Amino acid sequence: MKLLTLNCHSWIEENQLEKLDIIAKDIIEKGYDVISLQEVNQLIESKVAMDIVKEDNFALLLMNKINQTSKEKYSMYYEKSHIGYDKYEEGVALLTKHKVKDVKSYLISRADDFSFWKTRRVLKASILIEGKEIDFYSCHLGWWDDEKEPFKEQFDRLYETIDQNKLTFLMGDFNNNAFKKNEGYDYIIQRGLYDTYSLAEVKDDGVTVKGKIAGWDENRNDLRLDLILVNRKIPVKSSSVIFNGINKEVVSDHFGVCVEI
Repeated sequence: MKLLTLNCHSWIEENQLEKLDIIAKDIIEKGYDVISLQEVNQLIESKVAMDIVKEDNFALLLMNKINQTSKEKYSMYYEKSHIGYDKYEEGVALLTKHKVKDVKSYLISRADDFSFWKTRRVLKASILIEGKEIDFYSCHLGWWDDEKEPFKEQFDRLYETIDQNKLTFLMGDFNNNAFKKNEGYDYIIQRGLYDTYSLAEVKDDGVTVKGKIAGWDENRNDLRLDLILVNRKIPVKSSSVIFNGINKEVVSDHFGVCVEI
C-alpha cells in the first residue's frame, strides 16, 4: 500500500497549472492507494461543480487530470474549513482508487466560524483495500502555542474521533516540528500514535519545510511538519520526502511525504 500527503498551497503558488501536472504524473506513476491534501482552495466566486466543490477546486482538477490518462480511476472527497486570503474557500481532500464505504468530517477547532482562518475541520474516509476497511484522515492542525486555537485541544478532539478497532492513518500538515522536543509531536506520540517515518526500514531526513513560509514567518530551520501517523505498530517499507527538488520538482511551500506499507 502506497500513501501520499501534501500541503499543496493551491493557487497561492506560481505556475500552479504546471505544478498540478507534476503532481498528477507522480500519482499516475506511483499508483498511490490514498492521497491526502491540505490547503485545497477554490475561489469563493467560482461556479459549483458538485455539492460544496467548485469548478476550480484544486483537488477536483487534480483528480480529473489523473483520470484522463490513468487506467485506475480515482475519486475525490473534500471538506472546507475557512476562508483564506480573503478570496478562497480552503479545506482538505482525500483521493483514492479504492471503494469508499463512508466519509465524515469533524470540527476540531474551538471556532466554528467559516470566516475565521483558524477554524479547522478534518476529513475521514473509510476505504476498502484488499477486503479490509481502513480509515484515512486528511488533517491540517494549528500551532502548539496558539492562544486562540492551541494544538493540544485540536489534537485531542481529533484523537477522540478515531475508531481504535480499525487500522487508521492520520495524514497531513500537523504544524508542529517533529525535531522539537516537548511540544506537539511528542504529545502525538505520547497519545499512542506511531509515526510511519520512525517505523520505516528505509527513510531520508524527513524535512518537509525549509526556511520561512506562511505561518512560520520567522523560521530559518529545517522542519518536519508533514506526517503520516498510524494507530498501530505496523511494518513500513519506506518513507520518502517528495516534491523537494531532489525527489521530483518543488510544487508547494511544503514538500510531500510518501510511504510504502
